[in-house]
Amino acid sequence: MTIASRSLIAALAIAGLATAGSSALAAGGNEHPPAQKWTFSGPFGTYDRAQLQRGFKVYKEVCAACHGLEKVSFRNLAEAGGPGFTAGQVKTLAADYKIKDGPNESGDMFERPGRPSDRFPRPFANDEAAKASNNGAVPPDFSVIAKARTYERGFPMWAIDIVTQYQEQGVDYITGLMTGYVAPPAGVKVEDGLHWNTYFPGNKIAMANPLIGLFDDSGKASDPGFYTDGTPVTREQVARDISAFLMWAAEPKLEERKQIGAKVMLWLILLAGLLYFTKKRIWSRLEGAH
Repeated sequence: MTIASRSLIAALAIAGLATAGSSALAAGGNEHPPAQKWTFSGPFGTYDRAQLQRGFKVYKEVCAACHGLEKVSFRNLAEAGGPGFTAGQVKTLAADYKIKDGPNESGDMFERPGRPSDRFPRPFANDEAAKASNNGAVPPDFSVIAKARTYERGFPMWAIDIVTQYQEQGVDYITGLMTGYVAPPAGVKVEDGLHWNTYFPGNKIAMANPLIGLFDDSGKASDPGFYTDGTPVTREQVARDISAFLMWAAEPKLEERKQIGAKVMLWLILLAGLLYFTKKRIWSRLEGAH
């Protein structure tokens, strides 16, 4: 047996073990959330403005009571590459919030209406208040949650992701988590204060289904007109919209980054071509001289 043959067999064995290990983890642990199709995936992806606006509506009316956006300013909502709100809409939106400021001339702190330059305020005054309202747990800030959460896709998907540049595991996970609340399997006990979720690590999650107020027990929307643009209100749609918005919050310059990347790649291709023909021309003269 040649060295090349042995190397090939070893590589196939390693790949087989990796595949078996991934399958075992998937079978013995949590299910992987389904891979979604996103407009912002791939090297030329862009955000869907309407989806970002719907996602912001979901955040404001469903998530903001517990989860903050401490790294996002109101004015970011009107910046290029974002949801596309106008400056006037952002000013009105910011004014609906009360921002703690000060001290004033008397040395006292005070509250004032929000300004576009302000960041979204925390929903709780401090971590202790957050714990008291959430069974002893502090709800995570949502500013970069779409980049902070992920899951292992296993072999061969991780290798394929390198080629396709798929980086949306975080929003896939969030979408799966939002739609993964189901009744526990028969014979499985879920302790008080916990809920069963198909895609949450360990399956038992303290956070109640955040979409329970938007849908009845049959899954029908409580308010079919929740979206003013006529988009059907379904669990999957709402989950995808809030996930897309959180992706923008985590990476507001995604479109600019990808545009710069495309220009750089084009420049490198042109440079490579120029260097190749320059080398060819120079060496053709040297070879002709001999």
